Amino acid sequence: MVSSPEETRVLPAGFLIEREVEPVGRWFLAQWDRINCTRTISVNVMSESSDDEEEEVVDEFEDDLEYLRSLDPREIKEQDHYRVLGITQLRINATDGQIKRAHRQKVLRHHPDKRKAAGEEIKEDDDYFPCITKAFEILSNPVKRRAFDSVDPVFDDDIPEITKNKEKDFYRIFGPALLKNARWSNKTPVPELGDDSASREYVDSFYGFWFDFDSWREYSYLDEEDKEKASDKWERTEMERINKAQRLDKKKDEVKRMKKLVDNAFNSDPRIVKFRKADFEEKAAKKKAKADAAQAKKDEEERLKKEEEEKEQREKEEKEATEKEKKAAEKIKREAAKKAIKDERKKIKSFRQGARLFFNQRG
Repeated sequence: MVSSPEETRVLPAGFLIEREVEPVGRWFLAQWDRINCTRTISVNVMSESSDDEEEEVVDEFEDDLEYLRSLDPREIKEQDHYRVLGITQLRINATDGQIKRAHRQKVLRHHPDKRKAAGEEIKEDDDYFPCITKAFEILSNPVKRRAFDSVDPVFDDDIPEITKNKEKDFYRIFGPALLKNARWSNKTPVPELGDDSASREYVDSFYGFWFDFDSWREYSYLDEEDKEKASDKWERTEMERINKAQRLDKKKDEVKRMKKLVDNAFNSDPRIVKFRKADFEEKAAKKKAKADAAQAKKDEEERLKKEEEEKEQREKEEKEATEKEKKAAEKIKREAAKKAIKDERKKIKSFRQGARLFFNQRG
């Protein structure tokens, strides 16, 4: 209770008027929100149905009471928020409207006031209802929901191993694996795996997308250091530094995981095998054609060379034959000349002998 300064000035001394006031300010509001974070949203939902306290609960979503009772409100990060709200099957595909309706269903059924009215004994420090409130708080906030979706506890991070023999196994195994990881893509639409009839251009474009995969997945939800608990700015900065380093390490592991997924798919894809075989055959055909062309050119060069050599040989032989004939003719001519001279000599000798004999007889 405090007195009004204005009224103190006009009233007799010692006469005070008391008024009721409420604490205000950022610090108080922050503390108030923290204290009442487990009740604020649920109270609003309950107030919407206050006109009809006996409103019927529609079982649109599953209600796993055993799981809810197993939750520890002090270990919020360990809970599956989708399972808490009963939208386990929808999960990342759940719309904002479905999340709101699922939360409303849980509030109408599990709010402490409802359960107390039904005769249930509730321990406030160990009640699971704050888990419902926290699940809605996270899933109704786009940033917090994306952080939780990034580490979805039911998401399977396993990577299929390389398949080599059965073509059908490739589409059966890697189709779903790529499809489930497509949720992380910043770029949309994500190309589908296709089938064996896909063209080379489509397959090249498909793997071009996946080898350059741009993921929105991040790991702030797993931060080990809660900077909100820091006592000062320095401690908060140090916590944030530690958290960023841990997120970066997890992100690097995720990049390696995605690279392995795409590499294994690429090395298992029967279409890639087919394209490689076609490339090999085309390359071999080009190589053979080139070799055949080179051989043909070589054969042609050898043929021309052989023809040239044969021509030269013929010309040589013809020249030699001509020379031989010429020499033979000259020889014949020389022999004929020798014979003619010899014959002339014989005639002269014979004439001399005849003349000598004639003169001898006359003389």
